Order: sequence, then C-alpha cells, then structure tokens
Amino acid sequence: MKKLLPSLLVALLATGCTVGPDYKRPTASVPTAYRGPAPEEAAKTDSASLGEQKWWEVFRDEQLQSLIRTALQQNYDVRIAATRILEAQAQLGITRADQFPSVSGGADLSAQRTAKSSVFPAIQQSTGQLSLSAAWQLDFWGRYRRATEAARASLLATEWARRAVEISLISNVASAYFQLRALDLQLEISKNTLTARRESLRLLTMLSDHGNISLLDVRQGEQLVYTASEEIPDLERRIQQQENFISILMGNNPGPIARGLPLVGQPHSPEIPAGLPSELLERRPDIRQSEQQLIAFNAEIGVARSAYYPQIALTANGGFQSDALTRLFGGPAGLWSFGGSLVQPIFTAGRIRSSVKLAEANQQEALLTYQRTIQQSFRDVSDALIAYKKNQEFRQQQELLAASAQDAARLSNDRYKGGVTSYLEVLTNETNYFSAELNLAQAQANELLALVQIYLALGGGWQQ
Repeated sequence: MKKLLPSLLVALLATGCTVGPDYKRPTASVPTAYRGPAPEEAAKTDSASLGEQKWWEVFRDEQLQSLIRTALQQNYDVRIAATRILEAQAQLGITRADQFPSVSGGADLSAQRTAKSSVFPAIQQSTGQLSLSAAWQLDFWGRYRRATEAARASLLATEWARRAVEISLISNVASAYFQLRALDLQLEISKNTLTARRESLRLLTMLSDHGNISLLDVRQGEQLVYTASEEIPDLERRIQQQENFISILMGNNPGPIARGLPLVGQPHSPEIPAGLPSELLERRPDIRQSEQQLIAFNAEIGVARSAYYPQIALTANGGFQSDALTRLFGGPAGLWSFGGSLVQPIFTAGRIRSSVKLAEANQQEALLTYQRTIQQSFRDVSDALIAYKKNQEFRQQQELLAASAQDAARLSNDRYKGGVTSYLEVLTNETNYFSAELNLAQAQANELLALVQIYLALGGGWQQ
C-alpha cells in the first residue's frame, strides 16, 4: 500500500485538467498602409521603419544624447516602473509557490526533576519529540496553474509598461530640447533685431533733432524698438522654465541645460520610413502591455471556474517521540500519519457563479481595451506622419514668407531714405519681418517635434 500511494498521486496529477479558456491572440483589423504619405511614398518605405532604429541613431545631437542617457538613469518615473517589476516578480513567486507542497519541521525537548520527599524519591525525567509535517493542496483543476499564468502575464505587462515609460521619457526629453533650441533661436533673433532697431532709432533721433524728419517718425521707430525688446523678457522666462522642465525629466533639481547643435543644424530626413502597420503590434509597448493584461484576465476565468470543483488536500506527519532522550531514535519511538480531505462546494448563494461572470467581464473589458489600443496606435502613426509632412510644407512656405518680408523691409527702408514714402511703411514691413522670423523658428521646431512624435508612435526607443 505504501508503494502504491505515490504512484496513485502521480497518476492523479497527470490526469488533472486545467479549467478555463486557453489564450489565443484576437484577430485585429490591420490596414495595409498608414494614412498620411502618398501611396507611392508608402510603397517605398514599407521595407523599413524608423521605429526599428535605436534612439541615438535618430537623435544625433551629442548633447541631446547625453541628456537622454541621464534621464533614463535618474528619472523617477523610470525608477518607479522598475520597482513595480520587482513587485510583480515577488507576486509571481508567491502565487507559484501555491502549486507545491509546504513542509515544516519542529522539535520539542524537555527535562524535569521532582524534589525528594519523605514518601517519594526524587524523579528525573526527560522527553523529546522531532516532527516533520507536509501539506499539499492538489492542483487537480489547474487553479494554481491558472493563477501563476495570470501572475506571469502581469509581470510581463509591468515590464512592457516600463518600456512604455522609457520611450515616453525619450520623446519628452527630445521634444523639450528642440523647443528649448527654438526659444534660443527666437531670443537670438529678438536681440539682433533690437540692436539693429536701436541703431535706427538713434539715427532717427539725430535727424529729428536737426529738423530733417518729424517727431512722428521717431515715435514709430520707438515702437519698433519696444516691439523687439518686449519679446526678450518673455523668451528668457520661457527658456528658464523649459530648462527647469528638462532638469526634472533628468531627475535633477532645476538648473541650466547645456546646448549642442542649433535648431537649424539638427539632422533629420525629409522622408520618414514608417514600415508595415502589422509590425506595430509587436513593437509598441502599450499594445504588448495591453495584450499581457488580456492574458492575465483570461487566466483568471480558469481560477474562478475551478471553485466549482472539489478541493483536494493531502497532509502527512512523521517523526520521533520518546520519554527518554536516549531512546528518541529507537524503533518504537517512530511515528507517522497520513491523511487526505476533499471539500466540495454545495451552496454558495451564487458567489461562484458571480465570480466567474466577473472574471469573464474583466476579460471582455481587457479585450476591448486591447483592440482600442491597436486602433489608437494606427491613428497615432497616421497623425504624426501627416503632421510631419504638413509641418514641412508649412516651414517651406514660412521660409518664403520670411524672405519676402525681409526684402519688403529692405525696400521700404530704401524708399524712406529716398523720401518716397513715410516711416509708417517701414514700421509695417519691419514688424512683419520680425514676426515672420519668429514664426519660422517655431515652424522649424514643429517639424522636429513631429519627427519625435513619429518615433514615439512607431514604438521606437525601448530597444537598447
């Protein structure tokens, strides 16, 4: 009988089933190409994707690379996400331990002596007990295996969540840096414009003092000076606040940020390879995270359904017990016991049925969330591709506008010096040129910001 018992246990576990549905990846409606580039452009770029490149291959400004590396090491959101992975690993270990028997041991040793009396002699007695006990909740219906499957999927979801935090951080640092360089360029334009206009105002004042021009021309020249000078304090404020923002992203206290290449010197391609939309399902961390959450909820259905079936438990105890320590390991001192129990739910007032329905509803919600995440990812890529293309076109038109405004300002100054027109024409064209220069700087920044958004939408950046 003793030899037959282990064989029966092995056969019992081998024939045990795992209740609940096995996970199968849901079908997704995947477009053949992203909306945004022209069909002929999409056909040329389907073979590769910007999202497959390392982040330092996309952002080639060495100073920006240094900022991103520091942020990945010190940013608190990344460190919090890494800590959550440790929590999920520990939870997986706790859940997986339920599949195995628990074993505990104990020892009880005591000695006693009674005093001698007139009637009874002195008595000295020692007792000892060594025990080893084991308990095993048989996973015949796969309850603990499903729970472990859910915990493992939750761990993978947490790991993908950390990667999503990383690529979001990379894009935030890059976007903030490009915006900072745009503000630097706008500040440089404002200071150069202010210097030129102050010189013009000085000449106007001299001409007015000699009666060659009216005081109105001087006042209009002052307006040009004040228009340029009022931009400088606001730009300096925004620059320092942007530096503070980047410092926090890097996990540092607010402080200055070192610069690298100028805004117009940032390398980027006029055409961005987006790759195949089907590849996005494997590359985007938020899609992979959402799928792992779906796997976890799918496994929880099995955990809930297993409550319908009887729970089987085995217990065993063994050891030695004697009233004398010298005879503790003798033959008659050995003892053992073995037992088993089976508990079958009979009436739970619908608790189990409701638990199953809850698990199934959670799985359906996770499924819809997964499908929505996929659909949103296609929109993110399409929006970013459209933004990059249209920002390029806008920047090109803004360059033409700035060049035209610059020439108009030059011609109006020549006409004024020749006495053909009033200084109001100079005021108007100088103001237009100054605004066009500032807008061009922002247009150049917007093109780079759209590049960052494409890289983020394609799921690039977590590949280290």
